[in-house]
Amino acid sequence: MTRSLTLAVLLSLVCLHSNADPAAPRPNILYLYVDDMGWGSIGPNGQTERRAKGLPSVRTPHLDELAARGVNFTRAYGATVCSPARSSQQTGFHQGHTFADRNDPDNAKKAIRADDRTMGDLLSEAGYVTGYWGKWGYGGTRERAAPEIVNIATLPTSHGYRHVLAELHHVRAHTFFQPTLWSAPARDGSRGGLELVPNSLSAWSDPEQFPDHFTKHREPDYPDPAYCDDAYCFAALEFVREQAVHYKEKGRPFFGLLAVQIPHAPFDEIATLPGWDAAYREDPHFASLAPQSQQWAAMVTRIDAHFGLILDALDDPNGDGDPADSVADDTLVIFMSDNGGPRGRNNEEFDANGGLRGNKGGILEGGIRVPTLMRWPARITPNTNLQAGTNCGEVIDVTDLLPTFCELAGVPAPVGLDGVSFAPLLLGEEVRRRRSFLIHEAGRYASIIRGRHKLIRSVKSELSLYDLEADPAEERDLAVDFPDLVAELEPLLLGERVTEPKGFANTYHHWTGANGGSANEATNWSDYIYENEGITYLTDSGAPRLSWIAHMRNTRTSRNRAEGDTDLSFLALEIGSESGVSAPQELALHPGVVLTGRNEIRLANGGILTLDQSTVSSLRWLEVGEGGILRGTGTIDATVYNKGVVSVAAGSDSGDGGIRMARGFRQGKSGQLDVVALPSADSSSSAPIQVRDEAVLNGRLTLSWKSGSAPQPGDRYSLIEASAITGRFAHPGDRVRFHGGVVRLCYHETGVDAVVESIGEEPTS
Repeated sequence: MTRSLTLAVLLSLVCLHSNADPAAPRPNILYLYVDDMGWGSIGPNGQTERRAKGLPSVRTPHLDELAARGVNFTRAYGATVCSPARSSQQTGFHQGHTFADRNDPDNAKKAIRADDRTMGDLLSEAGYVTGYWGKWGYGGTRERAAPEIVNIATLPTSHGYRHVLAELHHVRAHTFFQPTLWSAPARDGSRGGLELVPNSLSAWSDPEQFPDHFTKHREPDYPDPAYCDDAYCFAALEFVREQAVHYKEKGRPFFGLLAVQIPHAPFDEIATLPGWDAAYREDPHFASLAPQSQQWAAMVTRIDAHFGLILDALDDPNGDGDPADSVADDTLVIFMSDNGGPRGRNNEEFDANGGLRGNKGGILEGGIRVPTLMRWPARITPNTNLQAGTNCGEVIDVTDLLPTFCELAGVPAPVGLDGVSFAPLLLGEEVRRRRSFLIHEAGRYASIIRGRHKLIRSVKSELSLYDLEADPAEERDLAVDFPDLVAELEPLLLGERVTEPKGFANTYHHWTGANGGSANEATNWSDYIYENEGITYLTDSGAPRLSWIAHMRNTRTSRNRAEGDTDLSFLALEIGSESGVSAPQELALHPGVVLTGRNEIRLANGGILTLDQSTVSSLRWLEVGEGGILRGTGTIDATVYNKGVVSVAAGSDSGDGGIRMARGFRQGKSGQLDVVALPSADSSSSAPIQVRDEAVLNGRLTLSWKSGSAPQPGDRYSLIEASAITGRFAHPGDRVRFHGGVVRLCYHETGVDAVVESIGEEPTS
């Protein structure tokens, strides 16, 4: 079906809905990302109510339809300004850890780093066709006439994006009529895989393939150079149409991120386009609005119309009117803003921040809470747990998108991210990992959000506390009323490195030590140097510290063991074997040693962590992946997620064996728990596994006995003690075989026992 894309028609298009095939195992992902659009700028966050009351309102029919067929996340967060938001989005680290923690003019030269793993990197490696259009913000200079590439390592093409039409410097994106844009795939010989192309719709569009493109030939007064967001959106539209067809034919999923400049200033440039205010000519309020408000509204409605075209292409990729080729059900669509809305008449006349106090650049909710919509028809319906057409109060952060996309694509997320995957929420799964708190930084201020409370700290150590559920506008400071809560939250906030000067970031290090080397010896680790074009931005060497993302990977053909002979601290630590290497890598903690991985400790394939009355601590979790092994005795002050093997030793007769888990235990279906059973009648011994929180059980259980003990039929052994037991091990009839004998597992609310049924018999089902 051919459509004329004059602006009047463009603004009236409505996206269709498809009831096509069920969702594919790995969804396509379409990420619509706007610039400076306040939380209250969409229908479900206030504009629909304003229309009903006869007040001025911005028109976003396609976003409203997206909300009606998806979910509106009412507590979603971006960052305070443009550059940090994009850095956090792409890397999964908040502003205390990512290199770009503010709008530093040098960001174009230094972030995103080659070591940072982005959405484009991971989804491309997972087999997705990738595209990026719009404001990237890094890698190029700001000159209008002849910009240059200044850091190849930070380009979108260096981070997995194959189809690109973008602006590299965020200041160059402060106009909508740049004469040139950066494009990929590029011709041979281009630097960094990008080339400058004219910013003209007719320069790159294919009128034979897409005869309904909006071009200057159909709008005689349309300017050249083109309005940048028109160019970005039509490039994205072309990508979606092409890749949707390929997906139906070949099953290869696609990922596209459309990061438009709208509705960032300057506002008045929209008024140079033909028919710029067509959608509001019948609006009785429009003429009385301030010029900035008129222009802002027209910008938002224009981009909404573009979104409608792209969503329509998911329903009918070839445009023939037949939805048989629809990929809408198989596509997760996400709409999000980078930060809250700025000050201005539009905020006053449209309440663009939805009554939230503060604006872009600040740490209050008006600066960091952002409109966020998600649609996935195969997973979000009127009958699912996450119901279409509803609001969801789950806290979602921009750092969460990267790990979420990784989980949906079936690939591991980089170790130690600040973001946490919410894929289980989309998939309707009950068990998901939870963050304890959320961090934002705004130069002179930083905040921590935990549950309903938010603590704000200034560089002068001034503290304020708000209850976001009772007081979303942050009008009542509760710091004096809850001093204990303030005293609890402030150290957590400071521990996230939010007071570090600009240029601070986490650093990446690799184990280089020989077998038997000390893990706390500086010479056994690689140094970190970040430099570009002769400028060194960051160096870090020495012994492990809390800003390190560390990888202890065995690259040798023989086993490698590192000795944890003194306390060790990391932001995150991964232990495992390099791909293709079968020999394991072990970290052996000596008695009394404390290993800290503030964000995460991960045992990957071939990774072994051995405890000898040692302690492992993380604010979040210890993950035992498939092929990983956690073994020994000691204390784990972290939630344990087990998809590999957890092997619990008995210890001595004094009862110092087993593993004490100060938080929860979650074993997946591929996990295995090896337990040395202790007689429950022995008053000097308790269960070898003690879990302070809930234990969620699945997978396998194996049993053995302390040397010299002789289990007899009828003997009862305590295996697990927890605050609550959920699930069961996957043994038919709850029987477990041991050396030809059989025990029966007995589950109760707070534990699991084993009763010996027979010696030397086969298990029954």
